[in-house]
Amino acid sequence: MPGMSAMVRRVLDAVAADDKVVERVVDAARGHSPEVARLPAEENRRHIAFLLSEGIAHLERGGSPDDGDFSAALSLGSDRAAQGVSMAGLLRGVHAGRTELIRASVELARSLGVDDGTILDFMIDLDHYVGAVERHIISGYHTAELQLSRTARDLNAQVLRRLLVSGEFPDVSELARAGLRPDGRYHCVVSGVTDPSHARTLEQRLHAFGGVYGLVEGRLAGLTHVAPSWSDDLLVVSPATALKSLRGTYSMCTRALAAAGASLGVRLLTDLAGETALAAFPGLADTLADALLGQLDPKSTFHHEMVVTALCYLDNGGRLSATATALHIHANTVRYRLDRLVELTGADLGENPDAGRSHVLTTLHTWWALRSWIDRSAG
Repeated sequence: MPGMSAMVRRVLDAVAADDKVVERVVDAARGHSPEVARLPAEENRRHIAFLLSEGIAHLERGGSPDDGDFSAALSLGSDRAAQGVSMAGLLRGVHAGRTELIRASVELARSLGVDDGTILDFMIDLDHYVGAVERHIISGYHTAELQLSRTARDLNAQVLRRLLVSGEFPDVSELARAGLRPDGRYHCVVSGVTDPSHARTLEQRLHAFGGVYGLVEGRLAGLTHVAPSWSDDLLVVSPATALKSLRGTYSMCTRALAAAGASLGVRLLTDLAGETALAAFPGLADTLADALLGQLDPKSTFHHEMVVTALCYLDNGGRLSATATALHIHANTVRYRLDRLVELTGADLGENPDAGRSHVLTTLHTWWALRSWIDRSAG
């Protein structure tokens, strides 16, 4: 605001000297934002007094609205973030204070006999500057919020690693900072998400169910009282477990994650128990596949169709019609493929069970051999 008139300088001096202006701005901010009102009034006065002092000094110097000293604005935003005031609550207070400051300045100018043209010019400059102040308050808030978020995430991740992987068990205060209770029981949640950006997005979605999350061994994992009920990504969720037992549970969840393969959504650890146990012995799986299905040629399309059909048949409880529907083929085709598989390999599909052997174990061996043969052929 170059070439500032003596009259405008008088208005600035009056604003700076009038404690009632500060009180009006404070009252407006507190009246429009319950979150700001919960802070000590002296805290509000201190920040607003500094902001007014910086603003008046800037207007006296003149120049671009963005060229001023905005340390008080940055500090205000930073402090409000640290105090837990939401961005919406902060902006409600800032906007109310801004409006009241302009109103009080106009009233002071008119009481000093300033003409409307000069008041308008003064208000335009003041509004531009206050707009710059608001932008720096927001910048200070976001910077502090990011730093606080990183700090909180780092602390949470450290606690999770010590609970789930290795290290000294966290003490009561560390658990409390992470939002955990020593006597609580928590579902262990393990995802296959390793990209940090994707992990942050998934973490925000999972917060709808509560809990604490962080990167553990490179993948997003966490603990929660309420098991997630949906997810676009693969999540393995354990039964609720005591904190002292979580390392074993986490280890099982990571194995189950691998066993779940390319599936998506929420998978219960208990639902993956069979696949997880079998996947722990790949060498035995190969041995079984060779022993039961060694006569088959992995390069043969028909042999592959037979194995897929037999696997689907077992998955559907040995029902021809359900298998045909699942594979979109005729039931007679299912019957033919199964018969040919039995002729070639002698595979036991449970239709003529051995009285001296558990039917469940026989079916398990056959299913495991079929599954392993397909996986190996695909590789």
